[in-house]
Amino acid sequence: MNFEEFDAHFDRFTADVFRLENLQSYAVSEEDARLKAFRNGTARPERSVRTEPWLARIAVTTVAGKSWERVHVIDHPLTEYLRYELVGYVESQAAGERILITDRAADGSLTRLGEDFWLFDADSPDAYAVLMHYDEAGHFVGFDHTTEPAVLERCRKERDLVLRHAVDLNTYLAEQKADL
Repeated sequence: MNFEEFDAHFDRFTADVFRLENLQSYAVSEEDARLKAFRNGTARPERSVRTEPWLARIAVTTVAGKSWERVHVIDHPLTEYLRYELVGYVESQAAGERILITDRAADGSLTRLGEDFWLFDADSPDAYAVLMHYDEAGHFVGFDHTTEPAVLERCRKERDLVLRHAVDLNTYLAEQKADL
């Protein structure tokens, strides 16, 4: 699958999309300028539905009745990248994505989660997943589309597990204000 094929999934889903993120740091070159500004305490480039096609897509599809949900499983202390990403999540949330945070320490089974994934139309007969592959430094190395029932079941179980322990972004930020 190439990036255009991956991107097309976000135009094809009919009801919901769920993202599970497990890494504590991602190495995304497109974020370098924003991460540098965050690190230096300077103004970051604007990221909104006006400037980012990704956020505009979230806004348009949520207005159309589709749902976007993301859970990031985090460890403490937070990495610099996670502190930066939490700020970016506010922008995604403003576009319509439901952002949740799960502390890995909440349940020992959270240490056995598999790889990151996107789960599309999870509870429909047309469910499918895109498994996201990263190297140890957080660089993206590829993805796989799957409709394999066993893989979909694993993704659903992991989704349900992280959701049981998740708090919404605003609650997490309020509780962790001193640590951010």
